[in-house]
Amino acid sequence: MNKKELETRLIHGFFDRQQHFGSLSHPLYQTSTFTFENAEQGEARFAGNESGYIYSRLGNPTVTELERKIADLEEGEAGLAFSSGMGAVSAVLLALVNSGDHILVSEGVYGCTFGLLELLNSKFNVEYDLIPMDNDEYIKEMIRPTTKAIYIETPINPTMKLVDIEAVAKVAKKNDIKVVVDNTFCSPYLQQPLKLGADIIVHSATKYIGGHGDVIAGLAVGPEEFINDVRMTTQKDIGGVLSPFDAWLLLRGLKTLAVRMDRHCENAAFLFEKLSDHSKVKNIVYPGDPQFYQHNLAKRQMKHFGGLISFEVDGDKLVAQQVMNRLSLVQVAVSLGDAETLVQHPATMTHSVVPEIEREKMGINESLLRLSVGLESPEDIWNDIKNALEIIS
Repeated sequence: MNKKELETRLIHGFFDRQQHFGSLSHPLYQTSTFTFENAEQGEARFAGNESGYIYSRLGNPTVTELERKIADLEEGEAGLAFSSGMGAVSAVLLALVNSGDHILVSEGVYGCTFGLLELLNSKFNVEYDLIPMDNDEYIKEMIRPTTKAIYIETPINPTMKLVDIEAVAKVAKKNDIKVVVDNTFCSPYLQQPLKLGADIIVHSATKYIGGHGDVIAGLAVGPEEFINDVRMTTQKDIGGVLSPFDAWLLLRGLKTLAVRMDRHCENAAFLFEKLSDHSKVKNIVYPGDPQFYQHNLAKRQMKHFGGLISFEVDGDKLVAQQVMNRLSLVQVAVSLGDAETLVQHPATMTHSVVPEIEREKMGINESLLRLSVGLESPEDIWNDIKNALEIIS
């Protein structure tokens, strides 16, 4: 049988309804533990000699459905679900490095990932370098004998800078280094890093995968051996597991991922055109901009250009905050990928933990706003933003 298209697999993939009494929707196994038929079965499962569920921290049927589905969507061998995106990031990095090892990281990484890197450095002597990933020779120069992972976001939050996954992966493979890609901004619908040579993918599933602003979750996809090792060591012992109900919410959200992402992308393209014509807006960064210096790369490794736009207002921090405070339809909130359009101020919100000098290197100044374009009427979104911009004299 031919493999179904991704849009179909989002709805039907890895779900045998006849095993669940013909239920159209995924059942929710809201249980903390599972009973055994006898003591011998319990012994066999704990010894790993028999498959089956033991305790929901170690595995749950609803969570398993989600893990199998995300692995299929990302074209990977296995998936693993976590209680947050940072749970996924931290578990993967902890599994890849030991004390004294080194990580190369794309410049402009998410603020909490930066905080995790600082924690790993101060407590466990794991070193890291934040570097631009746009030059193969420079990447090669920055690799050390102790480099165990290259960690990249693409597009990078919030500057929208892209990283050529295929080019980085080629360098990494020649040096036996694992490439980890945070694919949150794109979701499997817009970008599939494993097919471009990456080894492991992480998601904040809170964002586009969930899509409704009602769940905190993380996902990882990679080789089965690696994922199983993370499951039975880092995740099991630290405990950042996803609840069955949250897994059920993500399974529900995935059914509409394709149609939601199409609308996010269409609305973002519309707003980019409007923002480009406004006199009080400057330095718009959006991969769909034909003048964006990485526009061709975006066309090559992304299906569409995404639902995020960052731009600077004509003024300082106070002016940026005044613009935000004047919005009514657009909500002031961190996160992204929700049905609602959201705006945030990276310098004082998501990236406030990053030292100012590092923020400036990343291209995050105090007039920069990041817009997560929602599913509302694009005309209504624009009218709200246009009205807010009128406060700038």
